[in-house]
Amino acid sequence: MNAVNCTIKQLGQQNYQSPLYHFHVGKRTPFTSDKRRMYLDVTYDDERSFNPSGITFEVAGPREKLYFDPSKTRSAIVTCGGLCPGLNDVIRSIVMESTYQYGSSSILGVRFGYNGLNPEKGFKPVELTPAIVEDIHNDGGTLLGSSRGGTENMDILVDTLEKWGVNILYTIGGDGTLRGAHKIAEIAGHRGLDLAVVGIPKTIDNDISFIQRSFGF
Repeated sequence: MNAVNCTIKQLGQQNYQSPLYHFHVGKRTPFTSDKRRMYLDVTYDDERSFNPSGITFEVAGPREKLYFDPSKTRSAIVTCGGLCPGLNDVIRSIVMESTYQYGSSSILGVRFGYNGLNPEKGFKPVELTPAIVEDIHNDGGTLLGSSRGGTENMDILVDTLEKWGVNILYTIGGDGTLRGAHKIAEIAGHRGLDLAVVGIPKTIDNDISFIQRSFGF
C-alpha cells in the first residue's frame, strides 16, 4: 500500500489569479496550498499505537493561482454507469460554481455517458447554463442521461474533446468510469493536450479504492 503514488499531475505553471480572490480582499482567503496533504488513515486506539499510513492525498479546496483562464475555459460534464441519488446535484453545483464564482465561458453536458463522446452514436452535447440546471436537484436520475461502456476506443473520445475545445472534463461515476477518466488523461498527456480530467467518485457498490463514503452510497 505504501508504494501507491497519489500525486496529482499538473499541466503546467499556474499563471492566472483565481476570481475568488476578489471576493475575499481584506479577509481571510479560502485558498488551499497544493502542498497541503492528509493521511489516508489517521485513526488509532491510543497514542502508542498511532502509526498513520504512508499514503497521503492532496487536500481539496480552491487554489489561488489557476492554470486556465476561467473566462476562456470550456468544461464538459459526463455521468456514467448506474443511476444513484445526487447526480443532478453534482451537475448543478459544477455549473453554478463555474459560472458565478469563476466566470467560466462554456460548460457542455455530454449525453448518455462516454457514448456521448463518440460521434458515431449521434448524441449531441447540450450547453449547460444556470437557468437549465436551476431546479434539477429536485429530480431523480441525471439530466444528461447515463450508460455503461463506450470506452472501446478511447482515442475517439479524446478526438471529440479536442474538437470541442474542452479544457476540463468532469467524469462522474464509479470504478469503470474512473478507469476511463484515467485513460483519457493518459492519452491527452501523450498528445500534449491541455486537458484536465477530474474524477468525481459515485458508487452504490462501495467499490472505489480509498473512498470510505461518496454520494450514492
